[in-house]
Amino acid sequence: MSSYGTLIFFCGKMGAGKSMLSASIARERGAVLFSEDEWLAALFPGDINNFNDYISYSSRLKPLLRTHVEQILMAGTTVVLDFPGNTRKQRAWFKDIYSQCQIPHELHYVVADDEICLKQLKQRQKEQPERAQFDTEEVFRMVTGYFEPPEESEGFNILMVERELA
Repeated sequence: MSSYGTLIFFCGKMGAGKSMLSASIARERGAVLFSEDEWLAALFPGDINNFNDYISYSSRLKPLLRTHVEQILMAGTTVVLDFPGNTRKQRAWFKDIYSQCQIPHELHYVVADDEICLKQLKQRQKEQPERAQFDTEEVFRMVTGYFEPPEESEGFNILMVERELA
């Protein structure tokens, strides 16, 4: 039996708290954390001005990281990927990473209603003004239109995380 690390990734609406949860889990487990937002900001500063830009640059980033993530997992270190897994297509990328070598995985599904997400987005606008143009109700509604909750038939080890209004 090999001693691979565990691949941990997330699903949840925009503003549900996926990034906060990913950072917390990475600290608790001594895992390597990869944040899509941080990588995109570092590699493509000022180039992401709308949702289509995000899709384009995100699709360029994922192949770069995939091999590195696999190598870290195969070396026995847990990896937390703070990348959205909010559609079947996005989740397929995670499955590609872990399935070939049968690496353990966890999909944390952060369940939060729209009211909670919008409240957290307003707070994030204040705390991270550089993201304010994307953390709007209009963008939230657009992105949420594509959201697909994970289904058992997809074959993931799903851990539900329920968020409530504070």
